[in-house]
Amino acid sequence: MQGGHIAFEEPVRLSSVLTPSTFSSIPLLTKIVGTLGPRSRSVETIEACLQAGMSVARFDFSWLDGDYHQETLENLRIAVKNVKKLCAVMLDTMGAELQVCNATGNPIKLKADDHVTITPDASKIPSAEVLPVNYDGLAESVKKGDSIFLGQYLSTGIESTSVWLEVLETRGPDVICLVKNSATLAGSIFPMHMSQVRVKLPTLTEMDKQVISNWGSRNKVEFIALSYTRHVEDVRELRAFLKTQNLNETQIFAKVETLEGLKHFDEILQEADGVILSRGNLGVDLPPEKVFLFQKSAVHRCNMAGKPAIITRVVDSMTENLRPTRAEATDVANAVLDGADGILLGPETLCGLYPIEAIRIVGKICAEAESVYNQSLHFKRILKHVGEPMSHAESVASSAVRTAVKVNAAMIVAFTSAGGAPR
Repeated sequence: MQGGHIAFEEPVRLSSVLTPSTFSSIPLLTKIVGTLGPRSRSVETIEACLQAGMSVARFDFSWLDGDYHQETLENLRIAVKNVKKLCAVMLDTMGAELQVCNATGNPIKLKADDHVTITPDASKIPSAEVLPVNYDGLAESVKKGDSIFLGQYLSTGIESTSVWLEVLETRGPDVICLVKNSATLAGSIFPMHMSQVRVKLPTLTEMDKQVISNWGSRNKVEFIALSYTRHVEDVRELRAFLKTQNLNETQIFAKVETLEGLKHFDEILQEADGVILSRGNLGVDLPPEKVFLFQKSAVHRCNMAGKPAIITRVVDSMTENLRPTRAEATDVANAVLDGADGILLGPETLCGLYPIEAIRIVGKICAEAESVYNQSLHFKRILKHVGEPMSHAESVASSAVRTAVKVNAAMIVAFTSAGGAPR
């Protein structure tokens, strides 16, 4: 197993379960990315999110426009100043995402065993009989028996808000589907994912380029999450585009969320600055029993390459509940013990009822997992993987870490003005 190993012997570990947790003033090693939106965009709420542990604010451009996100960002800047806590900005591109736009906003109830038509005809009003999608090539991409998932959680979380469709036939540009489960689709946009079907859309769309040129350049964003990264060329294309926008310091996090991206994972990892393991879509593409293998293998590869790994979709139930399920709490801790560097909260903070509580409880779980993580063993494993000879900078950093581990140092301080020296 490539993940972290519990640091203490069994009796000590058992006693730690029975002892109340004490959280130190040292910041979390595992960073929490919070997606800001309708439920989390006021100055007061953002202040509370920062104090609860959010260190990166994600702006999802798969919905709403730059003006809306700019207002939220201005609120973030005020909140950062008020609470005196730093927070990085992550721009998340739309990429090759398929969407059904529900302009009316009326809930759509789909019943199991009914038929529904998916069409590229945008003039159609979404209903239980027809759903217009933003993709002309859908009928050419699917075949009878293929699975299509539609809704807020893509059949990986709360099943009453997402639907599983089975392709029956195609009629010209339209696709006729069988509804496999009853569900109510609510909201203005319904994400769509076709299991193991290649979508012939660019990873970096013209809309994405406009957003980066305008919103990203104006705000000098620290990170860009490249949605639906499928090939190493996707990362290279974005890197070249960022240079034209004078965003040379902006780091690229490749979102691996399809089987195609998983097949090219190693090449993508070498080119990207970090990886987001998007378990929502990928959890649909992969059989459930394979998801944990993907996570452990991918996180291990990121650790060995020295690239941050961020895990998504951990506490879906907290969109509607004040506490996570026991399985979700364990999942967060296991992600940390696997070696994850960050946890990304999506709908939990974007539109969930308890954004602050979601950040706080995830932070507590991460802190508890970090307290029993075997840092020394992890360091030795990386050192063995890197081998020799090391670069001068890497050998200095390695020696500093080795010394810190031996003396149980709380932290290593690197003096810097622009951040180059610590890197």
